[in-house]
Amino acid sequence: MAAASGGINPVAAINDTPMGLRQMVVVFMMVLLNALDGFDVLSSAFAAPGIAADWGIERDALGIMLSAELVGMGFGSVLLGGLADKIGRKPAMLACLVVMAIGMWFAHDSETITEITVWRFITGLGIGGMLAATNAVVAETTSKKGRSISMALYVIGYPLGGVIGGFAAQGWLLVEYDWRAVFLFGSIVTAAMIPLVILLVPETPAYFVARRPEGAIDKVNKSLRAFGKEPVSALPELKLEGPQPKVTDILSKPKLRKVTLLLAFGYMFHTLTFYYILKFAPTIVAGAGFSQPDAASSLTYANIGGALGGFLFGFLLKKWDIKGPTITVLLLGVAAVAYFGLGHETLWSWRVAAFFTMFFLNAAIVGYYAAFARGFPAYARATGTGFVLGVGRAGAAGSPIIAGFLFTWLGDSELLAVSIIMCSGSVLGALLLWFLPVNDADEDMIEAAPLPKNDAETGAPVRAAA
Repeated sequence: MAAASGGINPVAAINDTPMGLRQMVVVFMMVLLNALDGFDVLSSAFAAPGIAADWGIERDALGIMLSAELVGMGFGSVLLGGLADKIGRKPAMLACLVVMAIGMWFAHDSETITEITVWRFITGLGIGGMLAATNAVVAETTSKKGRSISMALYVIGYPLGGVIGGFAAQGWLLVEYDWRAVFLFGSIVTAAMIPLVILLVPETPAYFVARRPEGAIDKVNKSLRAFGKEPVSALPELKLEGPQPKVTDILSKPKLRKVTLLLAFGYMFHTLTFYYILKFAPTIVAGAGFSQPDAASSLTYANIGGALGGFLFGFLLKKWDIKGPTITVLLLGVAAVAYFGLGHETLWSWRVAAFFTMFFLNAAIVGYYAAFARGFPAYARATGTGFVLGVGRAGAAGSPIIAGFLFTWLGDSELLAVSIIMCSGSVLGALLLWFLPVNDADEDMIEAAPLPKNDAETGAPVRAAA
């Protein structure tokens, strides 16, 4: 643990000490927020068969609507993800929740495919920013020992939201009401999360240490006390030699640029495959002759597989490094998507096939998120994560559009051909991940030497006269 004059390094206080109850509560909240993101994204997939039936929408046009929130997520990850590095993780999360609640509300009230597409795009803006901020919070509130499993729990929140939402949709909302109720339910739950975040989630010490706002020591100590850690009287000295760190370092510094681009494009290719299943599974199963609630259940089982695969993979990462296991599950996911594309006779066969696709594909997402947390330093973590997620959303947004076009071009009966084409994304993701250097970026930012005393008001480091 790095020592500081009159106290300890506040980042080390989080990294190197056992996790307390408040840290676990914050991780649980991030899991819930990621679950909310998962449900809000998948709500259009649950609603898609009903929308297509009510408005007579073909698969290519439906694919554009299904991609709308994913396009929004791309913009939101870059624009609102950067906001979390400027104003703080907590204010950014609250702003994103407001945007998401509004978008879901007006989606449920839409009367045309164009109208609902616009509101799904707006919802996606909030989701994209939320993903960047919550990922940074998990990385900055967990100990090194508990970070891998915490990140795994966080990532499985996404499919967990799909599981809970799927059971609600197939067993209640689509049975008692119609597709509009899916969006209304999402809006209400999203709004309910706002007071919980206000009450339970403090700003992270790492954010204040990296940004050095006015009164930094007081703000760091308030955050440390919230997490049950001892206050400090000095902040660690940032490395001041040469150009000062900026969030644009993710593309301007050669070392960070390589990490950023390999993660961004690898993740982008993987999401091309990932969202093919998440967005088209209910429509494909409904096209095989099953009812809307039964078709929605295939996505529920896919998300059960995703939650279980992500959870088990998190334990694997505690013993092994990120790259090898993640490449392995990427390739297993490719095989599972091809198996899904063979087509199946019974509903349970569809469910099992969907289960295994997400079991492996979401395990790979856990690997990517672990790489985000380790590869970007705190001062640019939300920006770096947001940039990677933003580029990644190009694959996510393109996935239903490309799949819809392929079905229109090749015919709905050519499920295997479409599935093989779509699973090529994860193959490319595995190839790029092979070249990724995996480092702990935060360790490069703080001097190893004894730390000087800091200005009592601002927390800025003060160098002693020679």
